[in-house]
Amino acid sequence: MTTSVFDKYMDAPSIFKRDRDVLRPSYIPDKLLHRDEQINQIASILATALKGERPSNILIFGKTGTGKTATAKYLGKEITKVLKAGSAFQEVVYVYINCEVVDTQYGVLQNIGNRFIDNFNERIPPTGWSTERVYNILWKKMDTSPKVVIVVLDEVDKFVYKSGDDMLYHLTKINDDFENAKISLIGISNDMKFTELLDPRVRSRLSDEKIVFPPYDAGQLKDILKQRAELAFDNGILADEVISLCAAVEAHEQGDARRALDLLRVAAEIAERNRDQEVTEQHVYKAKNKIELDCVIEAVRTLPVQSKLILLGILMNEEAGQIKLTTGDVYSTYRILCRKTGLSMVSQRRVTDLISELDMMGIVSARVKSFGRGGRTKEIMASVPLMETKRVILKDSMLEPLNEFKINKQMTLL
Repeated sequence: MTTSVFDKYMDAPSIFKRDRDVLRPSYIPDKLLHRDEQINQIASILATALKGERPSNILIFGKTGTGKTATAKYLGKEITKVLKAGSAFQEVVYVYINCEVVDTQYGVLQNIGNRFIDNFNERIPPTGWSTERVYNILWKKMDTSPKVVIVVLDEVDKFVYKSGDDMLYHLTKINDDFENAKISLIGISNDMKFTELLDPRVRSRLSDEKIVFPPYDAGQLKDILKQRAELAFDNGILADEVISLCAAVEAHEQGDARRALDLLRVAAEIAERNRDQEVTEQHVYKAKNKIELDCVIEAVRTLPVQSKLILLGILMNEEAGQIKLTTGDVYSTYRILCRKTGLSMVSQRRVTDLISELDMMGIVSARVKSFGRGGRTKEIMASVPLMETKRVILKDSMLEPLNEFKINKQMTLL
């Protein structure tokens, strides 16, 4: 009989009574807790679509994990219910697009257009057509019959920062060209300032209604976790204090329901791997450390190569025993690493800007230190685990020449 490394894990009993995905942010429960006000507000606007009229465009703002995406998807399910019941006066098509995934003007228009093309051979290809041709196909296919189209653009701010607002201009103006169809937009964003980048014509059309989602407090997070835990676990699996601890941890930091759910799920998975019969506070603390490390690793992995070089220089200095660095120390090390890798150097001023960006991300700590008449400088320290972070940075193929390289204190004086 063939054995594998997975056998001992496959045989382990599951701590979950059903699919663990109920503890993932992507799962939309039958009832969203503590978002009645926002749901009713949006539903009152979208109800006009079911009567055959075009609803106002909506911009939804709020921090990560405040229920914006869940609410938008929940309302899409509710619209589908009404349509299936046959009580709507008008056909309504609800299109959800995550602009962090589909982040080009062509991609967004293609995704919308293909919702109205049944024949696979006629569908808009992922690439190869002009944007104007895609727009014209979308317009013709959408306008074949009376309907109201609601397009949800999640993370719309990231789209605008990357690709501009041309696509938003076309979609807000397309109603002028329709004879049968009508379209309404819902934009979801973590950044209230992104509208400042929009053309005034787009801003005025897009911002018909604005709705802000506040962070959850500890009591609300506890209710949300309890609702999901009842679906995910049998009685007696969770210690009494686990849900309260998960809720308190995230309420204290950000009020982020996504992170609270992830914390509970990862704690349960750690207990399951250890073949423990109960999820305890200790599992929660281990899960918190693991999630924080995973977040750091992902943030570092996606840094531009110049930022990786600067961070690597800070970590190498720390490894050599020099913990607190000045901007000049970091720049000296950065120049050495550039010479070793053959990468072009940026100016010291640009390095200072990149250090500030790393500071804002929480990857380094850069505090201004005054020397009186001697001037001021930044005192820079890493805020991330040394070895794990260094390992992630050195996976970048452009930095391979630094795999065996080490610095000492004297080298930063060069």
